[in-house]
Amino acid sequence: MTVEIKVPILPESVAEATVATWHKQVGDSVSIDENLVDIETEKVVLEVPSTVNGTIKEIRAEEGATVGEQDIIAIIEEGASASKPAAAPQIEASATQAPTEEHASDDSDKLSPAVRKMVADNNLDAASIKGTGKNGRILKEDVQNHINASKTAAKSDGPAKEVKTAQAGERTERRVPMTRLRSTIARRLKEAQDTQAMLTTFNDVNLQAVIDIRKQYKELFEKKHGTRLGFMSFFVKAAIEALKRFPAVNASIDGNDIVYHDYYDVGIAASSPRGLVVPVLRDVDQMNFAGVEKSIGEYGQKAKEGKLTMEDLVGGTFTVSNGGVFGSMLSTPIVNPPQSAILGMHRIEERPVAENGEVVIRPMMYLALTYDHRIIDGKESVLFLRTIKECLEDPARLLLEL
Repeated sequence: MTVEIKVPILPESVAEATVATWHKQVGDSVSIDENLVDIETEKVVLEVPSTVNGTIKEIRAEEGATVGEQDIIAIIEEGASASKPAAAPQIEASATQAPTEEHASDDSDKLSPAVRKMVADNNLDAASIKGTGKNGRILKEDVQNHINASKTAAKSDGPAKEVKTAQAGERTERRVPMTRLRSTIARRLKEAQDTQAMLTTFNDVNLQAVIDIRKQYKELFEKKHGTRLGFMSFFVKAAIEALKRFPAVNASIDGNDIVYHDYYDVGIAASSPRGLVVPVLRDVDQMNFAGVEKSIGEYGQKAKEGKLTMEDLVGGTFTVSNGGVFGSMLSTPIVNPPQSAILGMHRIEERPVAENGEVVIRPMMYLALTYDHRIIDGKESVLFLRTIKECLEDPARLLLEL
């Protein structure tokens, strides 16, 4: 009995996906719930597990192929995996035989349909191709590498050169297709620039009070709550206080309407191996400092492991981006549409400042607020940043909501 493996239901607003990586090849045994392939959407990578025990009979969508929701990407022969071990002795025995015509025929029988077609189309000898798959199985990548190597040998002056064999002084280039996520990031950022009247205002903040609180309570905080006390929770809570005072910063434009959100879902821009992602903290106004820190830590770990789900990324009414972790001193972040503003944090740097008529050294940070000038006035943006500054320089305001 054969079972069809289909692309899972895609998240709302996602029309198609890309086959990223096959973890199994034709002829491989699979177990129920074992991950067969990674499907990359414009936001997350989805794992497609096997629904039965069996053997991969056919792969219909190779790596790099564009697929839609519920498209058939593979066929599994249910229960066929039980018979596969019996064939192992014959393969092992044939490996010790001399390379006769009969042996070459056995090798071709071990090729997947896609690989066999690729070999035939390019008039290649399968025996001359080194397989890197399981038990020496020849994969499509092996055939392509063989073809590329042959072309390079035939045209020593051609443009295709392996970077690792390039001699000193040679100018090499590599052309790599954008991932679906990177392509989506590029498109959305450009759309934001084209559709919003973006403007950035700046301020700086003295973080001495926050640093003193962290130093005094970080051990007790971690012992009680099981998470470290970072800077992000202070900034997020200060941003919530400012958003309450200036609702337009938490709003968005829908056609000719301004949509004011009476809830506070804050996106935290984070770097991942696949690119920039913005997981969203829901109802942050109802969280305490420990809840904010735990949520940010969990999202950061999921981003590193590539386990963020679509539910983690959708929505958001405001975004906080911390370029300071990479050493940025000043920047103008781009708004994440349909939101209307984004707060940019930067590195903490000791600088001389004037206090009570004296020059002192304080840990200072530049803050940047990029906003959509269509619905947020300059006065609101300046007062918004000043509110954050006041809350951070006198953290008691956060507790007293002053």
